[in-house]
Amino acid sequence: MITTTLPSLTIVSPCYNEEPMLPASAPILQNIMTHLIRDHQIAENSKILFVDDGSQDNTWQLICDLQQKDPLFTGLRFSRNYGQEAALMAGMQTAHRHADLVITIDADLQDDPTLIPAMVAQAQRGFDIVYGVRNDRSTDSWFKRTTANGFYWTMGKLGVNLVPNHSDFRLLTKRVITALMQCHESKPFLRGIIPQLGFPSTRLYYKRQPRQAGVSKYPLNKMLRFALDGILSFSIAPIRAVLYAGTVICGTALLMLIWILVQHLRGAVITGWSSIMASLWFLGGFQLIAISIIGEYVGRTFTEVKHRPRYIVQTDTYSATFHVSTPALTLAHRSVK
Repeated sequence: MITTTLPSLTIVSPCYNEEPMLPASAPILQNIMTHLIRDHQIAENSKILFVDDGSQDNTWQLICDLQQKDPLFTGLRFSRNYGQEAALMAGMQTAHRHADLVITIDADLQDDPTLIPAMVAQAQRGFDIVYGVRNDRSTDSWFKRTTANGFYWTMGKLGVNLVPNHSDFRLLTKRVITALMQCHESKPFLRGIIPQLGFPSTRLYYKRQPRQAGVSKYPLNKMLRFALDGILSFSIAPIRAVLYAGTVICGTALLMLIWILVQHLRGAVITGWSSIMASLWFLGGFQLIAISIIGEYVGRTFTEVKHRPRYIVQTDTYSATFHVSTPALTLAHRSVK
């Protein structure tokens, strides 16, 4: 049986230099939230939480102006840029103290915000996680589309459970976020962590829209770093691959040594300075790659054991709106059929 208490919803939206985009995206989110409140689908204390990830433009001032006009808007401001994953974690950690449902969506609204009411409806049906999934990648360039598909294929082969074509547009219930907060990685790979939590989930499909203003915050170097974070956070397969390759190379070198000895006993003179040097360069390069891969894991372990904070919040206007500590609202769940 589902209780009649309306769930409180918070939309968490990371922002980094979104001054050109916020004036367009904020009214869209405001309109969606207003209709949900008016239709008695969510509680009146629901909020929109913009997380300013150390923007260097007037993003924070715009957030403050929005809040002055409508208390539906709130904000978190980092002391510096910590990255999108940190902004998402900060927003969810702050929101889940007061919200029953949290939806994360990028401020550029390339992910379809009109899907939000359907996400809330799925949560009321009993799903703890609702993924927004792109139904095609036609808006991407050939290079980005190919590399993205290659990334999902690679992660699948490494045994990492990802939702293909899903970014960070998702709904999570309070108990999912509570479980998520028990993960203490300094650089969490949310797209891999959340599917592993094991709560009832479903998917809603949408067509991704082109960016209306501003520039993409994910150039090639950031996409490569993001992919590397995903692989190294969930798999030791690269180290094992180095072990297997090293074993094959050592075995080949042993066979070559035996062949050289046989040729020497037969009186054949082995010449070929270039072949020797090529072998040395090959082995030297392989060793450097192997050391680099192992060094990545050692470096990440070094970062984790220091237990430094993922982020530092300079200003929190979200928590300030809840002057009195109120009992957390609970959304009862039916079993998903």
